[in-house]
Amino acid sequence: MRDSRTPDPVETQLVLVTPVLDDPEDFASVLAKALAVGPVAAVIGRFAACDERTLVNRIKVLTPVAQKGGAAFMAEAPAEAVTRGGADGMHLLYQAEAVAEAVARLSPQRMVGVGGLKSKDDAMAAGEAGADYVMFGEPQSSRYAEKDGVLPPFHAVVERVAWWAEVFQVPVVGFAPDLAGTEALARVRADFVALAGPVWDHPAGPAAAVAEALALARAGAAA
Repeated sequence: MRDSRTPDPVETQLVLVTPVLDDPEDFASVLAKALAVGPVAAVIGRFAACDERTLVNRIKVLTPVAQKGGAAFMAEAPAEAVTRGGADGMHLLYQAEAVAEAVARLSPQRMVGVGGLKSKDDAMAAGEAGADYVMFGEPQSSRYAEKDGVLPPFHAVVERVAWWAEVFQVPVVGFAPDLAGTEALARVRADFVALAGPVWDHPAGPAAAVAEALALARAGAAA
Protein backbone atom coordinates (compact mmCIF):
# COMPACT_ATOMS: atom_id res chain seq x y z
CA MET A 1 0.00 0.00 0.00
CA ARG A 2 2.96 2.26 -0.52
CA ASP A 3 3.23 3.35 -4.10
CA SER A 4 3.67 6.47 -6.17
CA ARG A 5 0.01 7.39 -5.87
CA THR A 6 0.03 7.54 -2.08
CA PRO A 7 0.46 11.10 -0.77
CA ASP A 8 2.80 12.00 2.09
CA PRO A 9 1.02 10.37 5.05
CA VAL A 10 0.78 10.81 8.78
CA GLU A 11 2.87 8.18 10.53
CA THR A 12 -0.08 5.80 10.83
CA GLN A 13 -2.13 5.76 7.63
CA LEU A 14 -5.78 4.95 7.06
CA VAL A 15 -7.31 2.08 5.12
CA LEU A 16 -11.01 2.24 4.27
CA VAL A 17 -12.88 -1.06 4.03
CA THR A 18 -16.03 -0.83 1.94
CA PRO A 19 -19.37 -2.38 2.78
CA VAL A 20 -20.17 -5.55 0.86
CA LEU A 21 -21.30 -3.98 -2.40
CA ASP A 22 -23.81 -5.29 -4.90
CA ASP A 23 -23.84 -2.28 -7.20
CA PRO A 24 -20.86 0.04 -6.56
CA GLU A 25 -22.04 2.84 -8.86
CA ASP A 26 -23.82 4.80 -6.12
CA PHE A 27 -21.07 4.11 -3.61
CA ALA A 28 -18.38 5.53 -5.92
CA SER A 29 -19.38 9.13 -5.19
CA VAL A 30 -19.45 8.44 -1.43
CA LEU A 31 -15.96 6.98 -1.63
CA ALA A 32 -14.65 9.91 -3.64
CA LYS A 33 -15.87 12.40 -1.03
CA ALA A 34 -14.30 10.39 1.79
CA LEU A 35 -10.95 10.24 0.00
CA ALA A 36 -10.97 13.97 -0.74
CA VAL A 37 -10.67 14.82 2.95
CA GLY A 38 -7.08 13.75 3.40
CA PRO A 39 -4.50 11.04 2.83
CA VAL A 40 -5.88 7.50 2.75
CA ALA A 41 -3.38 4.79 1.88
CA ALA A 42 -5.75 2.19 0.50
CA VAL A 43 -9.31 1.06 -0.02
CA ILE A 44 -10.24 -2.59 0.44
CA GLY A 45 -13.21 -3.31 -1.80
CA ARG A 46 -15.68 -6.04 -0.88
CA PHE A 47 -18.34 -7.31 -3.23
CA ALA A 48 -21.44 -9.47 -3.03
CA ALA A 49 -21.28 -12.89 -4.66
CA CYS A 50 -21.56 -12.72 -8.44
CA ASP A 51 -20.08 -14.16 -11.62
CA GLU A 52 -16.53 -13.23 -12.57
CA ARG A 53 -17.46 -10.85 -15.37
CA THR A 54 -19.72 -8.86 -13.06
CA LEU A 55 -17.04 -8.85 -10.37
CA VAL A 56 -14.44 -7.52 -12.80
CA ASN A 57 -16.81 -4.72 -13.83
CA ARG A 58 -17.47 -3.83 -10.20
CA ILE A 59 -13.73 -3.60 -9.53
CA LYS A 60 -13.38 -1.38 -12.60
CA VAL A 61 -15.91 1.05 -11.14
CA LEU A 62 -14.06 1.64 -7.87
CA THR A 63 -10.40 1.25 -8.82
CA PRO A 64 -10.09 4.60 -10.63
CA VAL A 65 -12.03 6.36 -7.87
CA ALA A 66 -9.58 5.11 -5.25
CA GLN A 67 -6.55 5.86 -7.39
CA LYS A 68 -7.73 9.37 -8.22
CA GLY A 69 -8.12 9.94 -4.49
CA GLY A 70 -4.50 8.87 -3.90
CA ALA A 71 -5.28 5.41 -2.54
CA ALA A 72 -4.37 1.95 -3.72
CA PHE A 73 -7.37 -0.27 -4.44
CA MET A 74 -7.22 -3.75 -2.92
CA ALA A 75 -10.01 -6.05 -4.07
CA GLU A 76 -11.33 -8.93 -2.01
CA ALA A 77 -11.55 -11.08 -5.12
CA PRO A 78 -9.78 -13.90 -6.97
CA ALA A 79 -6.45 -13.09 -8.62
CA GLU A 80 -7.87 -13.23 -12.15
CA ALA A 81 -10.57 -10.68 -11.33
CA VAL A 82 -8.04 -8.45 -9.57
CA THR A 83 -5.85 -8.45 -12.66
CA ARG A 84 -8.63 -7.97 -15.19
CA GLY A 85 -10.26 -5.26 -13.09
CA GLY A 86 -7.04 -3.27 -12.86
CA ALA A 87 -6.91 -3.26 -9.05
CA ASP A 88 -3.64 -2.52 -7.28
CA GLY A 89 -3.80 -5.72 -5.34
CA MET A 90 -5.72 -8.50 -3.63
CA HIS A 91 -6.88 -8.83 -0.04
CA LEU A 92 -7.57 -12.36 1.15
CA LEU A 93 -8.16 -14.40 4.28
CA TYR A 94 -5.19 -16.44 5.38
CA GLN A 95 -4.77 -19.92 4.00
CA ALA A 96 -1.20 -20.99 3.33
CA GLU A 97 -1.79 -22.31 -0.17
CA ALA A 98 -3.99 -19.37 -1.17
CA VAL A 99 -1.40 -16.82 -0.05
CA ALA A 100 1.40 -18.62 -1.87
CA GLU A 101 -0.67 -18.81 -5.05
CA ALA A 102 -1.68 -15.15 -4.86
CA VAL A 103 1.91 -13.98 -4.37
CA ALA A 104 3.11 -16.17 -7.24
CA ARG A 105 0.46 -14.79 -9.59
CA LEU A 106 0.39 -11.14 -8.60
CA SER A 107 3.72 -10.10 -7.11
CA PRO A 108 5.55 -7.82 -7.69
CA GLN A 109 3.21 -6.04 -10.12
CA ARG A 110 0.34 -6.13 -7.64
CA MET A 111 0.14 -6.31 -3.86
CA VAL A 112 -1.17 -9.13 -1.72
CA GLY A 113 -2.61 -8.32 1.70
CA VAL A 114 -3.59 -10.98 4.22
CA GLY A 115 -6.18 -10.92 6.98
CA GLY A 116 -8.08 -13.65 8.83
CA LEU A 117 -5.00 -14.43 10.91
CA LYS A 118 -5.87 -16.73 13.80
CA SER A 119 -2.43 -16.88 15.38
CA LYS A 120 1.01 -15.31 15.45
CA ASP A 121 2.27 -18.30 13.49
CA ASP A 122 -0.26 -17.60 10.70
CA ALA A 123 0.91 -13.99 10.55
CA MET A 124 4.57 -14.94 10.40
CA ALA A 125 3.86 -17.53 7.71
CA ALA A 126 1.99 -14.93 5.65
CA GLY A 127 4.89 -12.49 5.95
CA GLU A 128 7.42 -15.14 4.99
CA ALA A 129 5.27 -16.08 1.98
CA GLY A 130 5.57 -12.54 0.61
CA ALA A 131 2.46 -10.73 1.89
CA ASP A 132 2.69 -6.96 1.51
CA TYR A 133 0.83 -6.46 4.79
CA VAL A 134 -0.85 -8.45 7.53
CA MET A 135 -4.10 -7.38 9.17
CA PHE A 136 -5.18 -8.09 12.74
CA GLY A 137 -8.56 -7.50 14.33
CA GLU A 138 -11.16 -7.88 11.59
CA PRO A 139 -14.42 -9.72 12.38
CA GLN A 140 -14.17 -13.47 12.49
CA SER A 141 -16.08 -14.08 9.28
CA SER A 142 -15.55 -14.26 5.54
CA ARG A 143 -16.34 -10.57 5.21
CA TYR A 144 -15.06 -7.51 7.02
CA ALA A 145 -18.13 -5.52 8.09
CA GLU A 146 -18.67 -5.58 11.84
CA LYS A 147 -22.25 -6.84 11.46
CA ASP A 148 -21.01 -9.91 9.56
CA GLY A 149 -18.93 -11.42 12.32
CA VAL A 150 -17.75 -11.28 15.91
CA LEU A 151 -14.95 -8.82 16.60
CA PRO A 152 -12.00 -10.14 18.62
CA PRO A 153 -11.25 -8.27 21.87
CA PHE A 154 -9.72 -4.96 20.89
CA HIS A 155 -7.09 -4.98 23.65
CA ALA A 156 -5.77 -8.24 22.18
CA VAL A 157 -5.65 -6.66 18.72
CA VAL A 158 -3.64 -3.71 20.05
CA GLU A 159 -1.23 -6.08 21.78
CA ARG A 160 -0.73 -8.13 18.64
CA VAL A 161 -0.22 -5.08 16.44
CA ALA A 162 2.32 -3.72 18.94
CA TRP A 163 4.20 -7.04 18.92
CA TRP A 164 4.30 -7.16 15.13
CA ALA A 165 5.33 -3.53 14.70
CA GLU A 166 8.19 -4.02 17.15
CA VAL A 167 9.59 -7.19 15.58
CA PHE A 168 8.79 -7.32 11.85
CA GLN A 169 9.38 -5.21 8.75
CA VAL A 170 6.23 -6.28 6.88
CA PRO A 171 3.62 -3.52 7.39
CA VAL A 172 0.83 -4.24 9.86
CA VAL A 173 -2.81 -3.14 9.69
CA GLY A 174 -4.98 -2.96 12.78
CA PHE A 175 -8.74 -3.16 12.28
CA ALA A 176 -10.42 -0.59 14.54
CA PRO A 177 -13.95 -1.28 15.82
CA ASP A 178 -14.60 2.45 16.18
CA LEU A 179 -12.92 5.75 15.40
CA ALA A 180 -11.36 5.95 18.87
CA GLY A 181 -9.48 2.75 18.10
CA THR A 182 -7.48 4.67 15.52
CA GLU A 183 -5.61 6.55 18.23
CA ALA A 184 -4.91 3.39 20.24
CA LEU A 185 -3.46 1.61 17.21
CA ALA A 186 -1.40 4.63 16.20
CA ARG A 187 0.08 4.71 19.70
CA VAL A 188 1.55 1.24 19.19
CA ARG A 189 2.90 2.24 15.76
CA ALA A 190 0.51 0.40 13.47
CA ASP A 191 1.48 1.17 9.90
CA PHE A 192 -2.19 1.34 8.96
CA VAL A 193 -5.57 1.47 10.68
CA ALA A 194 -8.50 -0.10 8.84
CA LEU A 195 -11.98 1.32 9.33
CA ALA A 196 -15.27 0.05 7.96
CA GLY A 197 -18.68 0.77 9.52
CA PRO A 198 -17.51 3.67 11.71
CA VAL A 199 -16.76 5.60 8.51
CA TRP A 200 -19.75 4.73 6.33
CA ASP A 201 -22.27 4.92 9.20
CA HIS A 202 -20.95 8.12 10.80
CA PRO A 203 -23.86 10.48 11.61
CA ALA A 204 -22.04 13.41 10.01
CA GLY A 205 -21.05 11.39 6.96
CA PRO A 206 -17.95 9.49 5.78
CA ALA A 207 -15.92 12.62 5.04
CA ALA A 208 -16.31 13.82 8.63
CA ALA A 209 -15.35 10.37 9.87
CA VAL A 210 -12.16 10.35 7.83
CA ALA A 211 -11.22 13.80 9.09
CA GLU A 212 -11.76 12.66 12.67
CA ALA A 213 -9.79 9.45 12.13
CA LEU A 214 -6.86 11.37 10.65
CA ALA A 215 -6.77 13.65 13.67
CA LEU A 216 -6.83 10.66 16.00
CA ALA A 217 -4.05 8.97 14.05
CA ARG A 218 -1.88 12.06 14.39
CA ALA A 219 -2.61 12.28 18.11
CA GLY A 220 -1.73 8.63 18.64
CA ALA A 221 1.46 8.84 16.60
CA ALA A 222 2.56 11.88 18.59
CA ALA A 223 1.98 10.22 21.94
